[in-house]
Amino acid sequence: MPDFDLAIVGAGPAGMAAARVAADAGLSVTLLDEQPRAGGQIYRDVERAAEVRGTILGPDFTKGVALARGLHHPNITHISGATVWQIEDRTRVAFTADGKASLTTGKRLLIATGALERPMPVPGWTLPGVMTVGAAQILLKQSGMVFEDAVLCGTGPLLYLVTAQMCRAGIPPRALVETQSMADVFSSARYGLGAMRGWRMLAKGLGLLAEIRKAGVKRYTGVSAIAIEGRDRAEAVRFVSGGREHRLASGTVLLHHGVVPNTQTARSMGLPHAWHEQQRAFVPEKDCWGRTPVREVFIAGDGAGIGGADAAVTAGRISALAIACDLGALSEAERDRHARNLHRKLRGEMAARPFIDRAYPPYAEALSPADGTIVCRCEEVTAGDIRRYARLGCLGPNQAKAFGRAGMGPCQGRYCGLTVTELLSGENGQTPDETGYFRIRPPIKPVTLQELASLARKHSNNDDKEAAE
Repeated sequence: MPDFDLAIVGAGPAGMAAARVAADAGLSVTLLDEQPRAGGQIYRDVERAAEVRGTILGPDFTKGVALARGLHHPNITHISGATVWQIEDRTRVAFTADGKASLTTGKRLLIATGALERPMPVPGWTLPGVMTVGAAQILLKQSGMVFEDAVLCGTGPLLYLVTAQMCRAGIPPRALVETQSMADVFSSARYGLGAMRGWRMLAKGLGLLAEIRKAGVKRYTGVSAIAIEGRDRAEAVRFVSGGREHRLASGTVLLHHGVVPNTQTARSMGLPHAWHEQQRAFVPEKDCWGRTPVREVFIAGDGAGIGGADAAVTAGRISALAIACDLGALSEAERDRHARNLHRKLRGEMAARPFIDRAYPPYAEALSPADGTIVCRCEEVTAGDIRRYARLGCLGPNQAKAFGRAGMGPCQGRYCGLTVTELLSGENGQTPDETGYFRIRPPIKPVTLQELASLARKHSNNDDKEAAE
């Protein structure tokens, strides 16, 4: 018998919102998450951080407090510090918490694993002192740390948000080095009507830019040829802007050129995915309720396609309504009545996304790095290695593992996977869909033999107890 009506993987915006809606409908819910406190990456440690750093992090962060407090419900079992490493039989979840492995099962499963920052492989990106912008923001949220004299490189809304937060903290970065060009911004005009429907998101962006200008942060746009100099750690950033070469000395370089869905869990279950050309990433197949081709399994939030925190919250609530209807807690009429406004709201929250995706495309030189640039950090495989494998007949990422161990390190291709797909696709003249992605097998996160042994002992003890009874 399932332990719960609904098992949710991920306590970010979508997972938290879905848990509360399902619990209010009368379902029993278990919510599994790796972090010690709910919030995901967007609302990281929000209940504590909002109180001490809410002014710096802003209202878009502090509104996550209500979602986190919504988990205090008698129908919700929140298991924090839980690393999910396998899902089997559609809805049975294997995870590790406090050094011990356990199993839990829901009648339905919701995957709400959110997004990952797209790796930005440029020369020197593996040097100490180089981090992602998202990692720097986590340090700010969780520990109140801000890097002095940092240079932020890349493109996208998160770059502006973190720069503005650093300015509010009184430690503005030395410069913003942006890869998007005016041509990108002009070409996004065809999505202007949709952007106007999502005007609140655009207004936030303009507000952040105003803060950055007021703080006097130097901006370079239309940048190319980014390289980080340094022997044992980052010492400076070189790039070309406005036809001139620039060099900014800095021991801290923060990289970011967008986020992509974290699909490792969905892929490990064999769920179908398709290439999203504008977001240059794979997204799982689902219907308007978040239901995947496996009837018992739903996906919501950025893990189903990038839309941001507000869209993730709405999508999580929609999926929870569908699950409650599946399990008889709501009639179809009740589900549809509650979901009508949510579907409308979600369309509004996603309206500006095509404009943003076009205006801030990923950095082309990081999608197809120079031959000498490392793309798989775990196994130190370069872009040139991947191209060489293609010339030897390698057609897809799974073959690339056999040719040179790309994607076989501790992250299991989580960070290099899309780069390997892009490189093989370009070299072989195939589409990304034709090229495919790494085949993800459990365990999707490292698990120790001791933890597996604890699971076996637990089952053995249960079997003995049942036999005695």
